[in-house]
Amino acid sequence: MQRPSLRQTWATAVLILGLPTLVIGQTERPQDSSDDPTQAITDSFHGSMRDEWRWLRENQAGWKLTDSGLKVLVEPGNMWGRANDAKNVLLHPVPAAWQDSVDVRVQLEQHPRKRWEQTNLVWYYSDSTMVKIGLEIEHGVTNIVMGREENDRTRTIAIIPYPAESVELRIVVEGHDLQGFYRIPGEPDWIAVGKTTLPDEVSQSPQVSLQFYQGEEDSGRWATASHFEMMPR
Repeated sequence: MQRPSLRQTWATAVLILGLPTLVIGQTERPQDSSDDPTQAITDSFHGSMRDEWRWLRENQAGWKLTDSGLKVLVEPGNMWGRANDAKNVLLHPVPAAWQDSVDVRVQLEQHPRKRWEQTNLVWYYSDSTMVKIGLEIEHGVTNIVMGREENDRTRTIAIIPYPAESVELRIVVEGHDLQGFYRIPGEPDWIAVGKTTLPDEVSQSPQVSLQFYQGEEDSGRWATASHFEMMPR
């Protein structure tokens, strides 16, 4: 006589004892924030990063994940104007349901020495069209700089002297408007930097980008990104 299988034995127990049903061999996929349009997307970059990130012009030797966050070597190259040759431009898609109303935040740290060396949080359509806010050095002074670029035509929106090398940056998109903010890590209040309109005609969907460029060859200077968060408004 053939012995009943484990599945058959369990099915009989369910019928006799009224046990809750169990589907053997199937597991529920853990919920990801992309499955829920109300749940924030977060990334600490502490030893790992979300699969949705992708590198543009990747230099694998120029980035690493550490216990303090994502470290990226600030190399030569530029994204402001026509050059469009910066390495290790990091991109993350914006969920379609959020593209007209979203709040994006990240903490960045850098130690710039060369003029125009910078680290940015960017609302990105292409290498030629974007809005950036970040830390940038000019004549030895570190500033919060916000700028807009469309078809490689650039416009500086604001330059605010900033006395530290670590900052929290924030981009808020509402309809056709984008606002930039910053604050010192640990402080409760955001400080407005500037406001601009989004590009009128773009064929690409927006992405969030982290950009590190205008460094020196073999400088050994690394910027750090941590505490990334993107959420619907």
